[in-house]
Amino acid sequence: MKFTQIRSATVIVEFGGKRFLIDPMLAAKDSYPGFPFSVNSHLFWPRVDLPVPATDLLDVDAIILTHFHPDHWDDAATEIVPKDKLIFTQGERDSAILASFGFTNLRILTNATEFDGVTLKKTQGRHGDEKLFDGPFAEAIGDVCGVVFSHPDEKTLYLAGDTIWYEGVQENLDTHRPDVIILNSCDARMIEPTLGETSIIMGKDDVYKVCKAAPSATIVASHMDVVNHACLGRAELKAFLDETGLAGQVRIPADGETLRF
Repeated sequence: MKFTQIRSATVIVEFGGKRFLIDPMLAAKDSYPGFPFSVNSHLFWPRVDLPVPATDLLDVDAIILTHFHPDHWDDAATEIVPKDKLIFTQGERDSAILASFGFTNLRILTNATEFDGVTLKKTQGRHGDEKLFDGPFAEAIGDVCGVVFSHPDEKTLYLAGDTIWYEGVQENLDTHRPDVIILNSCDARMIEPTLGETSIIMGKDDVYKVCKAAPSATIVASHMDVVNHACLGRAELKAFLDETGLAGQVRIPADGETLRF
């Protein structure tokens, strides 16, 4: 297994002899205005450029889209990704959006999707506090998923996707017992009228909970230092892990860095 951190949630996973591009956000630095009603909405994003040309990322067997948000699939991806590339989505809605853009090779993930010897299992996630789903952000936040990768010759990999820590993540860990866990960890925050600043993906306390819930797993912190509403960076997370004695369990790859498991 190889994991390459590209930028933000965009990563490449090489697993069971197959290459997967996850959540392609391919635009140049500062292409998009900050997300409305988010922390630091005055900042443009992505905050950094890709470490390699976008076209270099397309030599893959398939793409996995965990959910249709612009920091996981952007306008540049719509333009650059070949229309016949195999794309796995979490459901009918996301597939319909991609189909409307002209993409023709779409598959919906299930709890046991087989792809040339690799099993992909869709997992649950929660993109923020439950109260967000009863308020004005409900449609914008929407459904998300994670993916568990398994193969007879590989360790089990759990890519959690955009989720906070909640009972569903604990259930995923208990069910699949992953050896390697990819966490989106930048503590992106929205500003909601009744909740104030509220996290929509994991922050350092969530990473801590995953470490304690899966002490034998190696954790990889992804989705760092790129979107305008990120409130946790690599340096702060590293300092926290050093303080809590968890630095040996968690890897924080730089953009362009490849980890092997």
